[in-house]
Amino acid sequence: MSSITAILRKKPNKQGQYPIYIRITKDRKSSFIALGYYIDKYQWDEVDKKVRKSHPNSVRLNNLITKKMTKAGGKLIEMDDSDQNFSLKEVRKKIVNKGADFFSVAEEYLKNLKKAEKFSAFSSDRPRIAHFKEFLNCKKFPIEQIDIKLLKSFEAYLKVEREVSDRTIVNHLIVIRTIYNIAIREGIVSGKNYPFGNGKMKLKIPQSIKLGLSQEEVLEIEQLQLENGKKEWHTRNIWLFSFYLAGIRVGDVLKTRWSDINDGRLTYRMGKNKKVVSLKLPAKAMEILSLYEDQKPENNGYVFPEMRNVDEKNKLDVSRATSRANVSLNTYLKRIAEKAKIEKPLSMHISRHTFGNISGDKISIQMLQKLYRHSSITTTVNYQANFINKDIDDALDAVIDF
Repeated sequence: MSSITAILRKKPNKQGQYPIYIRITKDRKSSFIALGYYIDKYQWDEVDKKVRKSHPNSVRLNNLITKKMTKAGGKLIEMDDSDQNFSLKEVRKKIVNKGADFFSVAEEYLKNLKKAEKFSAFSSDRPRIAHFKEFLNCKKFPIEQIDIKLLKSFEAYLKVEREVSDRTIVNHLIVIRTIYNIAIREGIVSGKNYPFGNGKMKLKIPQSIKLGLSQEEVLEIEQLQLENGKKEWHTRNIWLFSFYLAGIRVGDVLKTRWSDINDGRLTYRMGKNKKVVSLKLPAKAMEILSLYEDQKPENNGYVFPEMRNVDEKNKLDVSRATSRANVSLNTYLKRIAEKAKIEKPLSMHISRHTFGNISGDKISIQMLQKLYRHSSITTTVNYQANFINKDIDDALDAVIDF
């Protein structure tokens, strides 16, 4: 016998809300199907197994639960009446009814990223999935037909046809692996044809070359004659502001508010990991801030103008505005590099590498960990290893200098 019921799972998300699930029970074993919605615990009626009326979308959510329960119940009756002995995974697969199509699972994956407000991952992974669909030249593709040969062909396609970097290729394959793992976990496919791992398609993120500007190159940028108020002038200000504060990320720079600045310090919550950071504002950073004081009324509380017309409560709008601004800033940074006769690639992210390069071994690893806002000192050691070359240089000279 099989049974099905709606439940509220016990593990909350970061916002303290709990997910609504359908629980399938067969032969005293249970499996769960996520409905993709979270509510507060007090909004769930444990007796009637439904969302309480106090929830603003209770009618819609309860209709969804009823619809899913009805559909699942019909499938269970159909399977219980058959002569075959279905496993719990097979029961779940019938109810979920996604089949084994890669792009159906991928679509659910992207929807869940949006629901979880992981907009950066959504914006990155959606085109990667689209590239895989373009390579296959079909709207549907069985997950279990994804094998090593196909993945190698896709790898070659990305390298030759799309001319992307090795890191970008690995990022595409990681998304495919993630979706395949979801399909296995959800019981949509078995893992017997899984193409990733030891002896199969092993994914290894290639070590990237981190180039930072030298002190002389930063001086060239600082001293470059640019017309006040123009795009290149503004872009230089943002890049230098980031560099002066140990290379804070572009999203955090653009979201800087005047209210974040008190007693000569910038206190803000990092967009990447939500840590609260407080940094002293160096004199050079204060000079840049003074250039934007007259724009306070029109910038809607922000120091820089990029976010002034964005609804800060709409995280998708914030993510899109940050992405657009980053593209624009990087375009103007290329022009600045040409004018300053800098041959190294110049981008917003390079400000972080530049701080690392100039700091070298002048600052203790423990202090750099604080400045970089790394959770682990190992991350700091590995990152800074890209820029500390003195010992190696001295060793090389000691051997060949005769």
